[in-house]
Amino acid sequence: MQALHIHAGPKALAHIREHGLRPEHIGVIPAAAGGPKGLILGPLDRFIFGEWLAQSQQPVDLVGASIGAWRMSTACLNNPVAAFERLEHDYIHQHYEPLPGQKRVTAEQVSEAFGQSLQAFYGGRIDQALNHPRYRLHIVTSRGRHILHREHPVATPLGYAGAYLSNAVSRRALGGWLERVVFSAQGAALPFDAQDFRTQTVALNEGNFMPALQASCSIPFALKAVHDIPGAPAGAYWDGGITDYHLHLNWTAPSKGPDRSIVLYPHFQQNVVPGWLDKALKWRHGATAFLGNTIVLAPNPEWVKTLPGGKLPDRTDFMTYDRDLAGRVKVWSAATQASQQLAHEFAQWLARPDVERIQPL
Repeated sequence: MQALHIHAGPKALAHIREHGLRPEHIGVIPAAAGGPKGLILGPLDRFIFGEWLAQSQQPVDLVGASIGAWRMSTACLNNPVAAFERLEHDYIHQHYEPLPGQKRVTAEQVSEAFGQSLQAFYGGRIDQALNHPRYRLHIVTSRGRHILHREHPVATPLGYAGAYLSNAVSRRALGGWLERVVFSAQGAALPFDAQDFRTQTVALNEGNFMPALQASCSIPFALKAVHDIPGAPAGAYWDGGITDYHLHLNWTAPSKGPDRSIVLYPHFQQNVVPGWLDKALKWRHGATAFLGNTIVLAPNPEWVKTLPGGKLPDRTDFMTYDRDLAGRVKVWSAATQASQQLAHEFAQWLARPDVERIQPL
């Protein structure tokens, strides 16, 4: 069974028919939010950044939200293969024990532990992430507005309820509650047209890298919001996936030239869902013209059924395995080991691109 499905927008498909796909064609790599699901992309990340893109010299914009921001920051480190291996290990082995007298871990606990893990991972290496000679890093966060401007035990749940209802009516209406704030390194311009949603941009630097990355990974209620990030507008910052779950952004707008026209998107599913609050809104899961020059690399749903539990690793596993760390580590490790097949098949396809294998987005 083939593990990898390749999906392409019409412009990307036309490009492959005429030019094939070479590393110098890639201008942007997005990385979605999705928690443990992102583990399945480890072998693809190691192949793309450790081998394939190293054969080219053009600048590439890396845009990530939540675990995607963690992955793209890791791609910018020296020796990315070893860095991705460590990310995979650290993520799989993370574990939180409730404090004495408590039945569940608190958001404060998780945030503190996560902040320590980021410091251990990137400490002494932030300059590598910020100043890669080719990769320009963009970290996506969600900043609360009005009632969500500060985290509060009563106001925050009410604010997210309002955001959910507003988003159900119109995605733009979500901008009344939350806005997209993108932290970009090296003074890089956004590699997408941000007119689709309320957006602010901030320079990513040594002083705000850690809080911006932690904010991008801070799932509401599971972790605490990060407040008042240096150099950014004041307020509470949460997971970038709230506004941009799978980064369904207008990648076609900026002019990249014919040799940088392709957005290569390793993803854990075919659908590119706009925001986290859109997960249940199936009518927003289809492709749009925004993805015209995008290639999505995604696992075959039938292959996914062969993984432990018949699914990708996900956040429910934390509850399923509860304090059985060894059990969760075993199934997640098995899934990531199996996903080597994704990278192997992509390498094979690149050596002899078969247009007939490409499916529409």
